[in-house]
Amino acid sequence: MTGPPADVLVLRALGIGDLATGVPALRGLRVAYPAARITLAAPAWLAPLVELIGAVDRLDPVDGLHSGPRRGRYDLAVNLHGRGPQSHRVLAPLGAPLWAFRNPDAGCPTGPEWRPDEHETARWCRLLAWYGAPADPGDLALSTPPSVPAEAGATLVHPGAKAPARRWPPERFAAVARALSDAGHRILITGSGGDVALARHVADLAGLPGSRAVAGRTGVGELAGLVAHARLVVCGDTGIGHLATAYGTPSVVLFAELGPHLWGPPPAHPWHRALWRADLAHERQAGDAPHPALAALTAAEVVAAAQQAIGARSPASHRML
Repeated sequence: MTGPPADVLVLRALGIGDLATGVPALRGLRVAYPAARITLAAPAWLAPLVELIGAVDRLDPVDGLHSGPRRGRYDLAVNLHGRGPQSHRVLAPLGAPLWAFRNPDAGCPTGPEWRPDEHETARWCRLLAWYGAPADPGDLALSTPPSVPAEAGATLVHPGAKAPARRWPPERFAAVARALSDAGHRILITGSGGDVALARHVADLAGLPGSRAVAGRTGVGELAGLVAHARLVVCGDTGIGHLATAYGTPSVVLFAELGPHLWGPPPAHPWHRALWRADLAHERQAGDAPHPALAALTAAEVVAAAQQAIGARSPASHRML
């Protein structure tokens, strides 16, 4: 390749939190190559969030690594997906120079070394810096969706998570929702389409009307709008917590075996409270039970952290409370 690339393909074929933690790296690419067309290979359902980044020109919809990016003429391929070898090999057929972590087994003999103990956001910024494109790990903000939701100012309680280890017991989420409701919060129980029954169960346990359980009724764009205008977000280590970080919305995020030093909000922002029992991180999870580092957290701790997060609300906050 001679001169700056005109067409760049970036692979980040994962979920909401993964996309959000990759935003600084995507913005770093845009700054490095302002005239390039940047294509992001990611799941189609993330399109409303991709539009809020401001650094991506086109979405190439992919289903994880099962259906790699469409063939095309690219001057540069950037692997923001993983350490390889599978993700490296998905990009190899494009025939473009590859920015990726070093993995000789995948035909990538150069590049920085992977560090397992590195925060996810810092990891991809370090990758870009190695190739001469610096990125700011703190550049996490997303644009606010244009429509103000009818439920602006609500407190969002999000009991779901992809992995059983990261699912705090619904009874405790309900206890938190009930305590916050008693303190004057308007509660919404959010979640994906697979969380409908869980959200209704939490609402019922909390003594809330079933209409306050909105899981499965909000697309990812609508969810972003709710978070951007929320009073507070309470959740496990899952995508909505990263949206709270992106919008400076006060949050309490509960962590399992992977702690906030790897996936958490910026520790310098006191309006984000990350709760974790680090002393239990190396304990083994039993079946589908929550990981011990998560199960040890109490509802009272979460309610106290919620009060602290709201008290330290971001000075840049624009939410309607």
